[in-house]
Amino acid sequence: MRVGLTGGIGSGKSEVARRLASHGAVIVDADAVAREVVAPGTPGLDQIVAVFGPAVLGADGALDRPRLGEIVFSDAGLRGKLNAIVHPLVAGRMLALERSAPPGSVVVHDVPLLTENGLASRYDLVVVPTEVQLDRLVRLRGMPADQARARLDAQASRAERLAIADVVVDNSGPLDELDRQIDRLWAELARRQAELARRQAELDRRQADGLPGNLSL
Repeated sequence: MRVGLTGGIGSGKSEVARRLASHGAVIVDADAVAREVVAPGTPGLDQIVAVFGPAVLGADGALDRPRLGEIVFSDAGLRGKLNAIVHPLVAGRMLALERSAPPGSVVVHDVPLLTENGLASRYDLVVVPTEVQLDRLVRLRGMPADQARARLDAQASRAERLAIADVVVDNSGPLDELDRQIDRLWAELARRQAELARRQAELDRRQADGLPGNLSL
């Protein structure tokens, strides 16, 4: 079962992902993959340097992500060029990680730009956490208010994310309340996964018996 988990910077999405992992979900983290595919020595990093120049590299030869972020978050055209390099690499690696998950897994794709890139239809269920993002970025992360607003403005709005959500997790309250919500969500995911497995087993049986495979999965 494929679950899309999305939320902007400062939404508390990582807390949701950690709790789903504790229940047994396989987490495929797009941000972690994005760092992997542009690590030193990778074709991805070579492509970025070719477009943005060596100034986006740190002294150690690794990508200076804050510097690159300053460049692209204020310019939609440059952001598009970066996305054209990174997104295909990330998509290929995430698919490989999904395929390596054990059979019958609930695979949660943690994808910050799921809404922006129109990816909701790829998942059986889309989960969106909600939280006051600007306050979180400024107060807890120490990010200057103007930079925080620029980051948020470059991403989908809360309304746009809620429009594609199958499940909304309120991540603004105490952690014990978040735990209760995740417990309920996991029960629903387990129910859906069991139903998918049942339908697949029935489809396999019908095909083995030479019957039409007309069950909808």
